[in-house]
Amino acid sequence: MHGPVLHQRARPAEPWVWLFAGTAEGPPLAQALLARGWQVRVSVVTAAATRAYRPHPSLQVQVGACSSDAGLEQQLRQLAPRWVVDATHPFALEISARLERVCGRLDQPLLQLDRRKASETRPGEQLQLLETIEALSGLVLAGDHLLLAIGARQLPAAIAATPECQHYARVLDQPGSLQAARAAGLPDHNIACLRPDPSGAGQLEEALCRRWQINRVLCRQGGGRSELLWRQVCQRLQLPLLLLRRPTDASGLPMAALLEKLGEP
Repeated sequence: MHGPVLHQRARPAEPWVWLFAGTAEGPPLAQALLARGWQVRVSVVTAAATRAYRPHPSLQVQVGACSSDAGLEQQLRQLAPRWVVDATHPFALEISARLERVCGRLDQPLLQLDRRKASETRPGEQLQLLETIEALSGLVLAGDHLLLAIGARQLPAAIAATPECQHYARVLDQPGSLQAARAAGLPDHNIACLRPDPSGAGQLEEALCRRWQINRVLCRQGGGRSELLWRQVCQRLQLPLLLLRRPTDASGLPMAALLEKLGEP
């Protein structure tokens, strides 16, 4: 079941949209829906993520992972949203599968956001796609200072696959991420807890690379702000970027097409 609603109404008035999202595409999508007159509920995983959403009379933000089909089905039956929108990270396979499964069973209208913003390899970009994190073990990385920007959960697998590297990590600014990085064996001075540069300029990330003398970066092909940021930083610093391929091809709609499909209440 979901956690508490942190701000605005206890329950949105109809017609409304239930948006599952994070801190990248979620806030601008929510603002666009509110501007069109929708009531919006946003479900995020952590309390820290709520800070990305500006208060609005027609917005509520709810915290907590949707941990079961039964819990999601109960809420959908009770609240009956006009639309459910999946704008979660492409690597959040569990919640996306649950939304598709339960919404399909209830004939609940569901739309998925296609986050692919980054284009093909650009001139001067040193980009290498990896099918799996285990594929790191087949690369020649001896002595590299490898910056891991892949989320705290995948740190142990990445470190195990690259024992010849000196590892560093950029993780989100929340206790669980720091604990996971420490549990993976990283010392505190090799961990940076911060959110992606909201301006998109990547100044903090670039400073980290210089401070740690990074010569290779690993991030995920999420298709959103984080991937684009690391691609820009690595291109400016002329660093090779290892990109962990998204687990499935996107089947959703780009932002503009999704908003057109939703229309107005």
